[in-house]
Amino acid sequence: MPIHPLSLSSRRDFLQRCGMGFGMLGLAGIADSPANAALTEGSPLASRSSHFPGKAKHLIHLFANGGPAHMDTFDPKPELTRLHGKPLPMENLKTERRTGAAFGSPFSFSKHGQSGLEISDLFPNVATCADDLVVIRSMHANIPTHEPSFFLMNCGEARMPRPSLGSWITYGLGTENQNLPGFVTLCPGGYPTGGAPNWQSAFLPGVLQGTYIDSKHKEVEKLIENIRNRSWTPAQQRAQLDLLRTLNLQHQSERPGDAQLDSRIQSFELAYRMQMDATDAFDIQREPQHVRDLYGDTTYGRQCLMARRLIERGVRVVQLWHSPGQPWDSHDDLEINHRKLAKESDQGTAALLIDLKQRGLLDETLVVWGGEFGRTPTVELPTPGSNAGKVNGRDHNHHGFSMWMAGGGVKSGTAYGATDPFGYKAVENPVHVHDLHATILHLFGMNHEKLTFRHSGRDYRLTDVHGNVIQGLLA
Repeated sequence: MPIHPLSLSSRRDFLQRCGMGFGMLGLAGIADSPANAALTEGSPLASRSSHFPGKAKHLIHLFANGGPAHMDTFDPKPELTRLHGKPLPMENLKTERRTGAAFGSPFSFSKHGQSGLEISDLFPNVATCADDLVVIRSMHANIPTHEPSFFLMNCGEARMPRPSLGSWITYGLGTENQNLPGFVTLCPGGYPTGGAPNWQSAFLPGVLQGTYIDSKHKEVEKLIENIRNRSWTPAQQRAQLDLLRTLNLQHQSERPGDAQLDSRIQSFELAYRMQMDATDAFDIQREPQHVRDLYGDTTYGRQCLMARRLIERGVRVVQLWHSPGQPWDSHDDLEINHRKLAKESDQGTAALLIDLKQRGLLDETLVVWGGEFGRTPTVELPTPGSNAGKVNGRDHNHHGFSMWMAGGGVKSGTAYGATDPFGYKAVENPVHVHDLHATILHLFGMNHEKLTFRHSGRDYRLTDVHGNVIQGLLA
């Protein structure tokens, strides 16, 4: 079918005009077209073999950004509660802000499941899944500041721009559905602290970066702008895209080795194909009512259901943010704020684990929950601009905190490592963020020392020159 004439004052102008309505990025052929067959054969998203057989095929990272208090969630500290309001018998307790006496947890812990894993009453639904969890109680990071700790947790580097964990996994393994991104990040209401660098691909191919979705919306057309083209018929759009592809390939042939141009073309091609599958993947109304009821009609619950639908359709990595900023950052009113946040996330998190298990997907899906650091065992004293003069919260603490994993080959129903009796510092089997990343890659069948990319004259990897696989976390 002939294409409507366009005034081609420049290639850039043509691209801008053609890009309207392509579905986020817009370009190439449908999945069964010859053009797409050639694309997927050499695509950075093409499915690839791992270094060795891995247990996990998909990752869902539930990022409780802001720093949940480990002694209030998954690391019970009865000695801290006993000394509530009294000075802690500790030397060299260093905190970012001034802190005072011991702050015992306002929440109670109890044992759950056959494993007897102790979990706070903040998470009654997650507690029913205790036998599926391995709780790491000895995590530690580098510094007690949000933004660099976000980048360390997400990208393995606190200072310099580096590829994110999701980008490294898709670089190593590709994805299982060429019509959807390999890496999706769900964050309702805007970008989190640090913005897009949290899911960047940096020097890896651009198509491997996380595709951001503002998951506060319910309607698919609001979740993904321009997912449908209402101005052109499919045949008209097909002809337009074929011409655009021809021009792009000609432009590329004159600039061999241009990684940015190649990434742009790959992204255009992926985006057009998304018009086929994304509408289905993000439309949770297609789920039976009892499944939607299991997750709950909340933003967080809908995100968890989207995450399950995405990995079910072959997406390799889904990162789910509680909300922008640092919602778990309870410098004051900790009891009120942590109860609110736990209530928002408890049902959806448990539903995700239950649903994955019922569908036979949990064994091949690694679910990770946690923040960028923990919080102090001492109460934060009034600090201008931090806690509104209230003495009922905790400061940042990177010396010790908790995370948990489920599915994907982990040693479930256990607690690994420990902090000191007050929860200040990891003292037994410490696990650094680099160790966590090395272990995650191992569960996917990848050797973190061999998953490298040559850039600026040296080989880079997610764990840089650090990291050990924690065997005690493996089934």
